[in-house]
Amino acid sequence: MNEINVYVVSDSVGETAELVAKACVSQFRQSRKSITIKRFPYVEEISNVDEVIALAREDEGIIVYTLVRPEIRSYIKEQIKLHNIIAHDVVGPIINSLQAASDESPINEPGMVHELDEDYFKKIEAIEFAVKYDDGRDPRGILKADIVLVGVSRTSKTPLSQYLAHKRLKVANVPLVPEIEPPAELFKVNPSKCYGLKIRPDKLNNIRKERLIALGLNDDATYAKMERIQEELMHFEQIVKKIDCPVIDVTNKAVEETANIILNDVFN
Repeated sequence: MNEINVYVVSDSVGETAELVAKACVSQFRQSRKSITIKRFPYVEEISNVDEVIALAREDEGIIVYTLVRPEIRSYIKEQIKLHNIIAHDVVGPIINSLQAASDESPINEPGMVHELDEDYFKKIEAIEFAVKYDDGRDPRGILKADIVLVGVSRTSKTPLSQYLAHKRLKVANVPLVPEIEPPAELFKVNPSKCYGLKIRPDKLNNIRKERLIALGLNDDATYAKMERIQEELMHFEQIVKKIDCPVIDVTNKAVEETANIILNDVFN
């Protein structure tokens, strides 16, 4: 099929409209590789609207927009109708309905969901924290973290850190290597904040081989040899025993499953 361009237009960052567009695209398994979403944030001028309209006309694209300023929203509606473009107003109808139901006029200020939502800023802070203290980059983060993940290479520490960060938790993760002494901070933090991530040797062997192949390397490197894996896992067991922290077997678990175990511990 021909490629479909979806133009996400917003007078703020465009996150809401893009999430809606992605949710819709996900419903088309066979076609979604042919659908491209292009975000146009901070559309605050008529000229910005004209640019998107021109693009949509050229390739018969679809416009999905979240514009709260009435004058800009009215203008894009006029242009969409004039040029017969397929388009969807994500927030306009809901704002109109709420206005009618509440008998209150909207303030029509872009980006208010982020300005008013403290939770949003907590998420951003947690994501930045996870990046800063990823892979043992700075051991000082261990004592600042809500959660500390410990494990050998390829036990999903980084994706798990990011997933938990989206749940507003500050996560540091520490890779364990026999030749390198773990940071002293790891033995000072409350053990209940630490989670060891263990994995079956044969599973780790397969994961590491696939990783080497993906990097264009030979899959019989020491990194993927069973002897090396056994050595690393034995070292892991010694360290988590010393920390006396909970251990989760991630062998056949998706990141979401492991995260849910941790979240249940944290919030229950």
